[in-house]
Amino acid sequence: MVVKFLSLIFLSFCLTGITLAQDAAVAPIIEKELEVAMGIDVIEKIDFEYNPKIVFGADNLLKLTLVPQKKEIVFKGMKPGKTTVTIRDNLGDVRLRYTVVITATGTSAKVAELRELIGDVEGLDIGIKGGKIVVSGEIVVPEDIGRVSKVLASYAEVLSIIELSPQTQRVIARKMSDELARNNLKDVSVRIVNKTYWLEGVVGSEGKKTLAMSIATAYLPPQIASLSTKDDRFSASDKPAIIDFIAINEKKEPQPAPKMVKITAQFVELAKNYGKVFAFKWAPLMGEDNSGISFGQTKSGNVTSTSSGTLSATISGLFPKLNAAKSAGYARIIQSGMVITRDTKPATVDKTTNTPFAVGTGDFTKATSSNVGLTMEVTPKILEQEKIELALNLKVSLAIGNDAQITTTNTINTNLVIKSKESAAIGGVVQNQSSTEYDKTDPAPSSATTGQGTPATPLFRLLRSKNYSTTKSQYVVFVTPEIIESASVGTEEIRKKFRRRE
Repeated sequence: MVVKFLSLIFLSFCLTGITLAQDAAVAPIIEKELEVAMGIDVIEKIDFEYNPKIVFGADNLLKLTLVPQKKEIVFKGMKPGKTTVTIRDNLGDVRLRYTVVITATGTSAKVAELRELIGDVEGLDIGIKGGKIVVSGEIVVPEDIGRVSKVLASYAEVLSIIELSPQTQRVIARKMSDELARNNLKDVSVRIVNKTYWLEGVVGSEGKKTLAMSIATAYLPPQIASLSTKDDRFSASDKPAIIDFIAINEKKEPQPAPKMVKITAQFVELAKNYGKVFAFKWAPLMGEDNSGISFGQTKSGNVTSTSSGTLSATISGLFPKLNAAKSAGYARIIQSGMVITRDTKPATVDKTTNTPFAVGTGDFTKATSSNVGLTMEVTPKILEQEKIELALNLKVSLAIGNDAQITTTNTINTNLVIKSKESAAIGGVVQNQSSTEYDKTDPAPSSATTGQGTPATPLFRLLRSKNYSTTKSQYVVFVTPEIIESASVGTEEIRKKFRRRE
């Protein structure tokens, strides 16, 4: 009996547990209606652990902020309309369904308009606080200030509490410092103290102090200043945006050192010559020893002989002479001169070689000389945009071949404008000369004479020749000016050219 009674009790408990499990499985879905005004957030408490994957009927009308730690959900209306929000527990069962009506009151409608116009500006928050529309925050990008001020000008009832982000102020301060340095105000610095720009440093005059303030003021976003002073749109204070702590030291500043100009001139001459000769000569001669032609009697001592005619001679040059030859030559001469001088100061480079030689013979011999070399006279003047005006006089004398008695002189006198470090061909001459001679070149000039010293007469003379020659010469002058800070610029490169190997 006892065993049977205990079995009945156990069976009863099991049936009760099954009934409770079935009741839990079929827990009813809670339906709620909720009205949300645009611009006013609604916080709803949830009495169970909910799944963060919430299903919207129309997600563009409503925005939810989940706070699982406190079992809260914040409803924020985006557009007027009606939608549903379904919430499940951690087991995936639907536990709560909201029917949300988003209404657009006068205030909430303006909040929606502001969010559409400036809601994407970084650092701003738009909402309703204390029954007023409030736009607050810190603008990160200075260019957004103009857009915000333009929009808020149409909403007089909106309370604006907007300032620049500290990071943005630091960026503006760095731009101020860079611009001051570019205007030779390197002793003036900018730092931010309590959201105010402090200008500190030392300048040499009142004018430079005014310039520093003007540069710093130009980098302030003008929209903040105008809204703060006129419309009270942005948070303003009595202190100025820029405070001047610049000291003036009126000692006379040293004059900058005058700039130097390096002028390099290069003279290049190219000469080519070509000659071609062909000659044919046939002029046989009778020899000078007992040669000749005689007719009639011939007397030798006391004996006289008679002959009808005799011919006795030795003929030289019996075979024709030929001469065919070609000749060519090439020469290139380079003269270079370099000088460094101050702006507007003349300079001269003179490199001359004096070669003596004698003229005449015997008692009429006379000593003279010729000068060969390069002379450059130049006066530079620095213009704007690194351009240089040059008054240049260049003279180059060269010996022709190996004969110092014959020289050629090339002279250029000009005034031109060249940009620094650029080269220009400032002058040159090209000369071409060609000639052809016929039957003037003797391949074998005859010097034979008779016994009495008179020139021997050839039996006959046949000469044909052609001599063609051409000569080309040209020269050009290049000049390269360069603005340098000191005369020592480029010294190391020159030293390398004269460095000797140990």
